[in-house]
Formats: sequence, structure tokens, C-alpha cells
Amino acid sequence: MDKQPPNSASFQQQSSSSAHRGPRMGSDDPELDPYEINFLPQFRVGRGPRGPFVNSSGVVIGDHMYESPQSPLSRWTEETDPAVMAGEQWVHPFKDIGFLRSENRDYFEKGVAPQSGVFMHPDKDAAYGTEEE
Repeated sequence: MDKQPPNSASFQQQSSSSAHRGPRMGSDDPELDPYEINFLPQFRVGRGPRGPFVNSSGVVIGDHMYESPQSPLSRWTEETDPAVMAGEQWVHPFKDIGFLRSENRDYFEKGVAPQSGVFMHPDKDAAYGTEEE
């Protein structure tokens, strides 16, 4: 049974309009989408399409309309394998909300490589006890 979340039409409209009211990335270049950044030349080549595209599930990626009847999220059941939403086909190469993070902007706009251990917990070893004795 295809069940739409409540107020999905208003969510689509709100997502569409609010996405373009947010802060401009990429040094406020008006040519850039709100979720784009000003990539260094070495990061622009071979990234993929700049415009929205349709992935193998029939979902448009890069249009900022995050509700789609074709999306597995809109048809999720207990039998849905979460792996259907994994992979590059779900991420736009130029217009991704992840580019708003300062670490990504530093890397893609300034060439500052991420520091190792950035995502490690400061006082917990998540790998503790996983080594063979």
C-alpha cells in the first residue's frame, strides 16, 4: 500500500521554496545552487551531471523535492531492504546538503584535507574488544 506522509504536498512546496531561501554557498556566487559550493578546479572534472538526474529507482536527484512517489522512503515497509537507498545514485555530485558542512567546504573549496580521527568519539574506543585474543 502506497501511503503518503501527512501533508506531503505542503512539505514538497515548503521544501522547494525554503531550499532557495537558505544561505548561498560558494562565496555567494549567484550562479550556484543553494546546496552547491565553489569547487576547486580539480574537484569539478568527472563529478557527474550538474543538473538534476533520474536514478535507477526513477527518483529525481538534485531538484530539492525530497518527497517522491517513486522513492523507497515513500513506500517503506518492514520488508524494504535499506540497501536500496545506498550508493552514489542517491547523492547529487554538485548539489548535496553535505556540502554545507565546514569540513567539506574546506576540502572542496580550499583543498584542506580532513584531519584523521575527526569522527572518532573523544573518550570511547568503538573497536574495543573486536581484536582476536
